[in-house]
Amino acid sequence: MTVLRMDNVAIVVEDLDAAIAFFGELGLELEARTEIEGDFADQTVGLTGVRSEIAMMRTPDGQGRLELTMYRAPEPLTADPLAPNTIGLHRVMFAVEDIDDTVARLQAHGAELLDRIARYEDVYRLCYLRGPSGIIVALAEKIG
Repeated sequence: MTVLRMDNVAIVVEDLDAAIAFFGELGLELEARTEIEGDFADQTVGLTGVRSEIAMMRTPDGQGRLELTMYRAPEPLTADPLAPNTIGLHRVMFAVEDIDDTVARLQAHGAELLDRIARYEDVYRLCYLRGPSGIIVALAEKIG
């Protein structure tokens, strides 16, 4: 049996409204928002007493989704913002049409450019931003 598709990537956030606004500014569309709790939630994630709210954000092409999750219980864990070379989930990357405009719009939502917009040969302009809850978001604009 093979994988049918990658369904979504889940990201735990501190402020669900801020994360929805951030990824909405990037161009993702809010597909659904709901409360999650009960035995099935506990059994699925391996925690006890799960109470969370999720927002499913869909990419404009309808092929990709981010599940933004805000835990009310158990108490969410926090860590220092991850460095780009931390083992584990590294970043989420999006292809954009205009990287300069996208960076400016996301900075209005609190995004911080990790260094600057770089150029990879004559193929891409790329950058990493730190978004809501310390999430690293990469942007790529194809040149030409």
